Amino acid sequence: MPTRHASVSDDMHEANRRLASGDVDNASSITAESPKAGSTKPTTRQRMIYSAIALMSERGSAGVTIDSILAHSGAPRGSVYYHFPGGRTQIISEALAAASDVITSRIRDASAQGIQQGLSAMREFWKNLIVGSDFEAGCPIVAVIAGGGEDGAHNADQVAKAFADVQEILVAALVDEGFPPHRVDPLARFIIAAYEGAIILCRAQRSLTPLDEVTAELALLISSQVD
Repeated sequence: MPTRHASVSDDMHEANRRLASGDVDNASSITAESPKAGSTKPTTRQRMIYSAIALMSERGSAGVTIDSILAHSGAPRGSVYYHFPGGRTQIISEALAAASDVITSRIRDASAQGIQQGLSAMREFWKNLIVGSDFEAGCPIVAVIAGGGEDGAHNADQVAKAFADVQEILVAALVDEGFPPHRVDPLARFIIAAYEGAIILCRAQRSLTPLDEVTAELALLISSQVD
């Protein structure tokens, strides 16, 4: 059996297992805990998706190869076209969809309690992802589009929908908070852009300060506009 790629920590691998599997309560907190007793062992197909997400988060999708997915997941080579007849292109697209679904669900659940709770949840989600990977991992959605190339072109609509789904959630929370309708779309986009930029700065500076500052400033901005 191939050896999992050494550059990705066990903690990050487990975190992305939970993320991709849709285990929102555990994946969204992205901890280094071992799987719970009695948890279902992931299938070969799921392991390959989990590995693609973990690798995308650290390398960008352009740096993810079939060989690296097989090495990281421990899956046999024959699994590729058995489970993914579309090959690498299909794996990247399905990994993007899996990660997007869980990220969106986490933000939706928290934002249903209020926009400030949504901001706090976003901070915790990204903090734990970044720390869990020793500042090597970033947003897997951005990882697909930022590098351009075939991955970006093939998945552009899917990436746009992922961000549109998050924006829609934030818009609803902002409306509930009392913001006028003409302001909520720009502010929701601003929140998304602020967090994605903070993630990049955190990785570059190996510090959570940008994430903390963005969360604090957004909270102040929203509070000052509502009061």
